[in-house]
Amino acid sequence: MSLSDLVLSIADNKQMLGLRYAEWATRAPSLEADIAAAAMGLDDLGHSRVLYGCLEPLGADPRGPDRESDAASLRNLAYFDEPWTEWSQFVAANAVLDTAFTAMIEACVGGSVEVLQHRLRKMLMEERYHFLHGRSWLRSGIESGPLDRAWREAIEWFGPPDGETEALHREGKLSMGPTELRFHLEEQLEMKPSHLTIDWEKWDPIRRRGGPGAVDHHTFGMLRGLEEKKYAPPSAAKQTAS
Repeated sequence: MSLSDLVLSIADNKQMLGLRYAEWATRAPSLEADIAAAAMGLDDLGHSRVLYGCLEPLGADPRGPDRESDAASLRNLAYFDEPWTEWSQFVAANAVLDTAFTAMIEACVGGSVEVLQHRLRKMLMEERYHFLHGRSWLRSGIESGPLDRAWREAIEWFGPPDGETEALHREGKLSMGPTELRFHLEEQLEMKPSHLTIDWEKWDPIRRRGGPGAVDHHTFGMLRGLEEKKYAPPSAAKQTAS
């Protein structure tokens, strides 16, 4: 796994997080939470565009043509495969996964790669509100199921203690490795995951997740622009296809 692979994983996950946030812009428990969901969704969709833009300066772009037709080629966590049906899923993603992604971005900014230092630094300031929002709702109490799952997927996403993320850390390209990232996440949230064991033998180092699966058909179609083509006037659809 290269640094480009890691940045693509951050970008895909930020894109999916932004979409899942946006789905709750009119479904959250309060008007303030509705507004926060919409604002955070826009932030993360914007962040994903910046991250995708970093791939070319980093060298080889790991994106292949299969991304246009195969949802399993996207490098998102399983947590984002399906739309969330409960507010507790939103809160767990906001508090744990969003903060985990920010920790990795912080590791990129603190590393030796200039394009990441310069382009990602602003994200850390914008993510501060995400963290405060997620932590506030987390402290109000949520169901343990989504929270445990978010913790598991965050730790899996950081990677094994002796894997490629740690190698990038030793090379100086990241300022933190998996162990430091986990400690940083626990310190920020002032909590630790309960009874968490990871079977690294089943871990996919490319998609950075512990099992198979893919984004639901509707979401993948929207990502690829298929939904727009379906509802476009015939002339516009022909123009797009040509």
